[in-house]
Amino acid sequence: MLDWLEGTLQLPVIGSPMFIVSGPELVLAQCQAGIVGAFPALNARPAGELATWLERITTELAACRRVDPERRVAPFAVNLIVHPSNDRLDHDLELCAEFRVPIVITSLHAPDRVVERVHAYGGRVLHDVTTLRHARKAVACGVDGLILVCHGAGGHAGRLNPFAFVAEVRRFFDGPLVLAGAITRGEHVLAAQAMGADLAYVGTRFIATREANAPSDYKQMVVDAAAEDIVYTSLFTGVHGNYLRASIERAGLDPAALPEGDKTAMRYGTAGGSKPKAWRDIWGAGQGVGAIGDCPGAGEVIAELVRDYRAAQRRLGAAG
Repeated sequence: MLDWLEGTLQLPVIGSPMFIVSGPELVLAQCQAGIVGAFPALNARPAGELATWLERITTELAACRRVDPERRVAPFAVNLIVHPSNDRLDHDLELCAEFRVPIVITSLHAPDRVVERVHAYGGRVLHDVTTLRHARKAVACGVDGLILVCHGAGGHAGRLNPFAFVAEVRRFFDGPLVLAGAITRGEHVLAAQAMGADLAYVGTRFIATREANAPSDYKQMVVDAAAEDIVYTSLFTGVHGNYLRASIERAGLDPAALPEGDKTAMRYGTAGGSKPKAWRDIWGAGQGVGAIGDCPGAGEVIAELVRDYRAAQRRLGAAG
């Protein structure tokens, strides 16, 4: 099912694209350590910076493969927001086509136009979904795989339990599934596969790494937090997501009394996403924060994930 990733992965993991946090340094470290690295196109600001990022990532990964052909160097992915307010979409999509980005991750709207363009150059499209309705719409658009963003995931997250979500999607879709939601350890990756997913989506764990483009206070807040410190609210973007309680309190807000956000006010691209936001210091994270206790390099995190994944395989083998 994932023959297009054959021989490139140390672990069946995609490093999820995180607003502000994910940039070339983190993506390169992830890919070179054998997991798919990803970043949102809108993180490259102004728009012209995206070509610089793509040139750097493609050049450095190609050089890494040349130097050591036996090394498992993963492909990278770019996240495109397909929401109608993203006036950068056409520009960013054409750059993805120019650089033949191997994987495009789409979100927040039906991706039919993106699928057509990416398939034309041989790329793959994975689509973020939080509901069964959105999953069916994405499959109808011809996506190559679905990313099931479950309850507890960082950033924009759904309300569904992963067991329920995977089981229901598997009734109508037999293609690649990526599972997201509080996955921070190697045994979590194996559990995702056991329930029917092909890959795991790991985001929050990589906020607390040296390569992450996050303020030091943000990284420390992730290290200090536990699951009970995550607040699920729609206030900040109009779509429900998970955020660090301490960052909300620091902004002078009561996490227990947040109003609902206005979904119609969502703005992406140069229309709003490129300007400083009132909520710029409200920081996203998933419920898996309690398993994070340090801030090493991304390669060290991935090596630990691999060790834990293999240890879990051995435990299950011994139990069987």
